[in-house]
Amino acid sequence: MFKLARRWWKYMTARLSGRFEESADPKTQLEQAIAEAQDQHRRLTEQAANVIAHQKQTQMRLDRANEELAKVTANARQALMLTDESTSKGDTKKVGEYQQAAESFANRMIALEREVEGLKAMLLEATKNADNAKSAVSQNSSALQKKLSERQRLLSQLDQAKMQEQMNRAMTDLSATVGEDVPTFEQIREKIETRSARAQGMADLTSSSVESRMLEVEQAQINAEAQARLSELRTQLGLPAPATEAAPDTTTEQPTPGSATS
Repeated sequence: MFKLARRWWKYMTARLSGRFEESADPKTQLEQAIAEAQDQHRRLTEQAANVIAHQKQTQMRLDRANEELAKVTANARQALMLTDESTSKGDTKKVGEYQQAAESFANRMIALEREVEGLKAMLLEATKNADNAKSAVSQNSSALQKKLSERQRLLSQLDQAKMQEQMNRAMTDLSATVGEDVPTFEQIREKIETRSARAQGMADLTSSSVESRMLEVEQAQINAEAQARLSELRTQLGLPAPATEAAPDTTTEQPTPGSATS
């Protein structure tokens, strides 16, 4: 039962992570990654600064110890010289005092020499750690600068991908149906061409029908009567016939109905 619950939990975690990755904005994720890298570099720099500070402090302690050792050594020598001088003068009291002071300086010298040796070893280790810290900061700084440069390239690539996706969607919309209630351009063109062809077909049928010929004959008869009436009026008024009006042809005699042919 426990194994089944654990497997279910892993499955749900992976599924939710997949959905999150699909819906997450790459630009936001990139900025988050850069911010995290900058924060890591800041923490590394702070740690390196502490290591270098320890090295500097150790160096200062060593310098102070060497200075004090030099002073104590000089005091010990001065105490020995005063002891020798008091001995020459036979001043036993001074000899004892200077001898005691020389011994105290000698003890202090021994302690300082041990401290100096210890500080030298500490400084050597601290210097090594400081060099490693500086190298780590330098390498991480180079990696961060590379990421910053890469960020600009990735952002530019992301913008290009978005524009290409928009262009792809626009091209898909142009080649696809506009909507369920709106016909496509090809459908509208086919409809108009079909309607135009049908109208032309009906016109052809109408122009070639018997009724159309009868109307043409009737219109021609009306036009002939109108011309005859105008000619009669011109004769009554004594007006000449129009130049465009052709003279009647009298050379050919029309046969009368019922006449015999020779």
